[in-house]
Amino acid sequence: MPRGPQAGRADTPRDVVYGLRAGLAVLDARVDDVLAVAASARSDSEVAAALRAAEERGIPCAELPERELEALAGSPHHEGLVVTTRPRSWASPSQLTEVLVANRGVAVALDRVRNPYNIGAILRTAAFFGVDAVILGALAPGPELAPNAVRVAEGGAERVELCRTPDLGETLSRMKSRGIAIVGADAHAKEDALSFRFPRPSVLVLGHERDGMTERVRSQCDALVRIAGGGAVESLNVSVAAGVLISRLARS
Repeated sequence: MPRGPQAGRADTPRDVVYGLRAGLAVLDARVDDVLAVAASARSDSEVAAALRAAEERGIPCAELPERELEALAGSPHHEGLVVTTRPRSWASPSQLTEVLVANRGVAVALDRVRNPYNIGAILRTAAFFGVDAVILGALAPGPELAPNAVRVAEGGAERVELCRTPDLGETLSRMKSRGIAIVGADAHAKEDALSFRFPRPSVLVLGHERDGMTERVRSQCDALVRIAGGGAVESLNVSVAAGVLISRLARS
């Protein structure tokens, strides 16, 4: 392989995806967006096969030492694979609404969930259970999906439709007007999530790690559900709660 990847003009808009499963998922799901690939000399046969396929498509590929991979990824957690891509495409709220209505589908909405590890874990769970889409409300520090969230998702970011909105309350209101049920997760709700039958189509809303949903988003919910525990602690981590709720959502 060439010594260094050439990904076109330096000012070309791009995303950097790092992590073994995240990188392989990009090469499988949206290879036409890939600008360049860099891998460790110690890559396994699965990565080697993906690199050969990329090279056959004319995508620049390179074998780089660990330090250069870390610099390219901006993280020591590259797992031996870094893929440079065009910016990912996002569905608009109106496009997603049409999909959910037509397919009686389900989506997960995140109201100010900011921790990349939590976002990545939720994306992975959503993909595992076959959720149609994940809607991202306002994020900090910006609207893009954090590279570490993509890594933690282990390929899940490429397996669900992604939608973003600066005003989740307004988006949910418009979805409600089209017959989509909005169900919020709330530690103080009366309804037990494990006995609740999620309607179709529906959106499950998960709130901020500490503060939960905003009142504006909560006011759009047709129902509020909780995960009943033993009482030793008040609530679950949002990504753990998401695992329980998405499992129930997918099976309703």
